Amino acid sequence: MVRSCLSIVLAAGEGTRMKSSLPKVLHKVAGLPLVCHVIRQIELLNSSQLAVVVGVGAEDVTKIVQSFVKNVMIFEQKERLGTAHAVLSARIALEKEVDDVLIVFGDTPLIEQNTLVKIREQLAKEADVVVTGFYTSNPTGYGRLLNKNGKIIAIVEEQDASDEEKKISFCNGGIMAIKGKYVLSLLDKVNNNNLKGEYYLTDIVSIAACEGLNIQVVEVPFDHVVGINNCFELFEVDVLWQKRKARDFMLSGVRILKPESVYFSYDTEIESDVVIEPNVYFGSGVKVRSGAVIHAFSYLEGVVIGIDTEIGPYARLRTGTELERSVKIGNFCEIKQAKIGECSKINHLSYIGDAEIGKHTNIGAGTITCNYDGFNKHKIVIGDNTFIGSNSALVSPLIIGEGAYIASGSVITENVPADSMALGRARQIIKEDRAEKLRERLSANKKKN
Repeated sequence: MVRSCLSIVLAAGEGTRMKSSLPKVLHKVAGLPLVCHVIRQIELLNSSQLAVVVGVGAEDVTKIVQSFVKNVMIFEQKERLGTAHAVLSARIALEKEVDDVLIVFGDTPLIEQNTLVKIREQLAKEADVVVTGFYTSNPTGYGRLLNKNGKIIAIVEEQDASDEEKKISFCNGGIMAIKGKYVLSLLDKVNNNNLKGEYYLTDIVSIAACEGLNIQVVEVPFDHVVGINNCFELFEVDVLWQKRKARDFMLSGVRILKPESVYFSYDTEIESDVVIEPNVYFGSGVKVRSGAVIHAFSYLEGVVIGIDTEIGPYARLRTGTELERSVKIGNFCEIKQAKIGECSKINHLSYIGDAEIGKHTNIGAGTITCNYDGFNKHKIVIGDNTFIGSNSALVSPLIIGEGAYIASGSVITENVPADSMALGRARQIIKEDRAEKLRERLSANKKKN
């Protein structure tokens, strides 16, 4: 029998140590807001209900969350009175009958689905309350898990811990799960008799222990539950995320020559037998098919890269670009909102925007599509087996037919029929014996000045 679950994400924290006007949970790791990383893992559980508690920057956080996931309940914690108070902000959701209530912090982007599964498995067995814990050689700043006769009896926060309790190295991982039938009665018994005068969610553990409820702990790696309090910790977590992503890619057959120099986004998709050279940036929405080679210093976002395609070095591929099989995009090229056909080449120093290019077409060095008139973008269509000479300017809207030939240095403003040659440049004029006279005149003018 499938157990119903209400998942609550706490995203109300102010995050003052971030020293930023942006709410903490909207800072990004791998191009995705922290809170969305958490929601992404919860969604993999097929949780029956999802609630997000917002506070500082409530409007901004709500907008991002609702654009990322459907069917989410938003509750606002109007006063910052502690984590238990934040959970109770979702009382309306808690009053509905569910088997499990899962509570996760919105600034822990490294949590994994399997950790959440293990926690819920404990509730499905015999546990009434499940907490997470990790061991660390430096527990400063973390709540400690108090153990008596092999059973967890309390979580004590750092500032309320005795000197003896501070020696404990088994710390609170933050994630908590409670059987739905107990959650409100436990939360309503939490008080604020502590140094901060706040209602701690962690006090549920000691209350549950006093009532004889079954409390279990799931041990987790620290880097699965690490939270973020400042921009340096944000950087450290991003590094951990990137290492994890690079490892997963390499174990699936992707060759990354220098993983620490490559940056992936949360939704990057790369098939096996792809080679990635150093210093490559993957923005959101990139899909790379098998056999492609991404040379150094390339920047990719919102692009589909076909089988056996070669990119870079120093290439920029922008949103809306789709490259078919065996396409070559060389150094110092920028491609935007363009579909490039099989075996076509844009080898160097070109800008191609709002374009559709056929198969086996060559775009010469220095070619640009003039796709913007100051108000609107216009499209260019270039057929199969077409040759565009170097240093050509193609003024959109424009259609260049299949097999056409554009002479180097041309400015093309009118459609070119198939199998035609177009030349749009001034005729070359040669004036013999004029060079020396020109030099003499220029030299004389220079002396006068």
